[in-house]
Amino acid sequence: MSTDYYARLERGTGPQPSEQMVASIAQGLHLSLSERDHVFRLAGHNPPARGATSDHVSPGMLRILDRLQDTPAEIVTELGETLRQSALGVALLGDVSRYTGPSRSLGYRWFVEPAAREAYPPEERAVLSRVYVSGLREIVGIRGADSRAAQLAHLLNEQSEEFRALWETHEVGVSSPNLKRFLHPEVGELELSCQTLLDPEQSHRLLVYTAAPGSESQEKLQLLAVISGQRVS
Repeated sequence: MSTDYYARLERGTGPQPSEQMVASIAQGLHLSLSERDHVFRLAGHNPPARGATSDHVSPGMLRILDRLQDTPAEIVTELGETLRQSALGVALLGDVSRYTGPSRSLGYRWFVEPAAREAYPPEERAVLSRVYVSGLREIVGIRGADSRAAQLAHLLNEQSEEFRALWETHEVGVSSPNLKRFLHPEVGELELSCQTLLDPEQSHRLLVYTAAPGSESQEKLQLLAVISGQRVS
């Protein structure tokens, strides 16, 4: 969006902005849900849904993320769709907010796109598969048969034999490992703890990855920050 286009919108002399444009403006201005809905109505659109199906990140969670530029962090939906990442989060996992359609979900990519597993040690991938299937089954139970979660499960049942086999076990409650291990092509293996901040209204989670002070993984994170900073420069 150009500066001139935005200025025309503020003056009321521009064209009617699309819903996507209004959503981007509302998110860029860190508006609350009520403020976002008001802007949609002013632009002549019905406000988007709230809750688990919404991609609008709360202003408070965005402010926290903005202060984590030296820490890997991301904001995700309950379906594992990354909405925002810190700079070091992009350096660690790549820009995973760029995906569209079902591929926005890490769980979908995990079972359909082999490259999604490359960032994780081979010996942990079987457990992570169970974690994703178990978590999706629980969300389907909460959201119902007509939910986006149910649609994702149906899609994966059609496209992945591994997912289908795990889904038929009806397993729930499988916990993700407390210490997460990542394989990075430039700095090697990192062991990171994951802290989670939940926004219950939107069912969004802020995931913050930290290394133990003085550990080799902390040194690798510092190196990764330098490498990513040089790349940006």
